Amino acid sequence: MLNSSLKFRLKAFGYHLGISIFIAVVSLYLVFMVWHPAPLAKAVGVTHIFIMMLVIDAVLGPLLTLIVAKPDKKSLKFDLAVIIILQLAAFIYGMYNIAHSRPVYIAFDTLRFEVVQANEIPKESLDEAESSYGTLGWGVPKYVAVRAVANAEERSERLFSELETGVAPSKQPNLYEPLDNQWAIMAAKAHDLTELSKNNSTQSVDSVMIDYPAATGWLPLVAYEQDMVVLIDITHQQVIDIVDLRP
Repeated sequence: MLNSSLKFRLKAFGYHLGISIFIAVVSLYLVFMVWHPAPLAKAVGVTHIFIMMLVIDAVLGPLLTLIVAKPDKKSLKFDLAVIIILQLAAFIYGMYNIAHSRPVYIAFDTLRFEVVQANEIPKESLDEAESSYGTLGWGVPKYVAVRAVANAEERSERLFSELETGVAPSKQPNLYEPLDNQWAIMAAKAHDLTELSKNNSTQSVDSVMIDYPAATGWLPLVAYEQDMVVLIDITHQQVIDIVDLRP
């Protein structure tokens, strides 16, 4: 039989673990289903940050409660309050950093797509953007295109601006336009599906492509942690999906 002290500690541990798991599941859905739909989590390298946060939130906190929880301990309320505050602080800090760097746009620019994260976009660019691009969304990243340069002068201006500020055109919402406006360019720059075997094994390509029979071409996707591939249907002018293959 368990003694009353151990029962009390296990009960406190169970309550704390249950609440922590619930919070972890909600944050798991938000991070991996909304902000980073697969395989974007791997592309931007958010997984290891989230795992560290989960270790603190769903494991370390309840374990500390198991250690300190004793029914006759005078400082029990204070000890539990400290644990919860530290746990919440670590969770909020982790979620803030993940939210701050969440992907908000998948921008096509001339030859390729780029993953654009919230913390990469200058505020002044948002202020100058059209209303549809003037805010940073909290849902699934949106596909957009960077407006093509009108002449050599504009090309030079963009180049010098990027060299001076370090902000690429793909990270400037004031240059965005609907992706549908550039299907002719995308079709001209698209790679044949057979080229995927140059930097990927035939087995990995086949295992991925079996799920995308409508794909007729692909374009590179540049991301912070891992570059990937955007499959497209050129005939019907549709982006099909992002896949975990090397461009």
